[in-house]
Amino acid sequence: MLLEPLDHRLEPALAGLHERLAQAALETGDLKIAYTVVASPVGNLLVAATQQGIVRVAFENEDHQAVLEKLAATVSPNILHVPSQLAEPARQLTEYFRGTRRTFDLPLDFRLSRGFRLNVLHHLPEIAYGRTESYAEVARAAGSPNAVRAVGTACATNPIPVIVPCHRVVRTDGSYGGYLGGTEAKRTLLALEAAA
Repeated sequence: MLLEPLDHRLEPALAGLHERLAQAALETGDLKIAYTVVASPVGNLLVAATQQGIVRVAFENEDHQAVLEKLAATVSPNILHVPSQLAEPARQLTEYFRGTRRTFDLPLDFRLSRGFRLNVLHHLPEIAYGRTESYAEVARAAGSPNAVRAVGTACATNPIPVIVPCHRVVRTDGSYGGYLGGTEAKRTLLALEAAA
């Protein structure tokens, strides 16, 4: 059986219904994770937040649907696409990509990171816009000078890239190293900051 495409006249009504359901979920506390998608020079970014703050930023190459499924399994299955709840993070990301914002002022939810990885993530925003640090420098700053590989793992598993700037961590020789969003995304972010 072939389904007919949705009548375009229904789309505004469905959007209104979705917004009312989202608002009701917010009011009752049933909405645990809101998400939206923000266009950027490094592709569309999935931005997800809990009541505590931004919990996840995901690049397209991570497969947004898979990221949402993992959030549903690890944080809460109560997830809704509610762009209005993420207007401020979307605005700040847009400003960053335009080159008019150098730091983010957003609440963050670090529940997806623990231990030394969390220490690394707390240090990353201290690396100034337009600057870089080596994995070794970050290891020292995070309190474990010999944990250079662990810094690489912390950056590779950073659940809040861009906002928590793991792209500013490079190899001692200045080469990029790996990046969750891909080498080209890292190059783009560093070039954007260097141009400011």
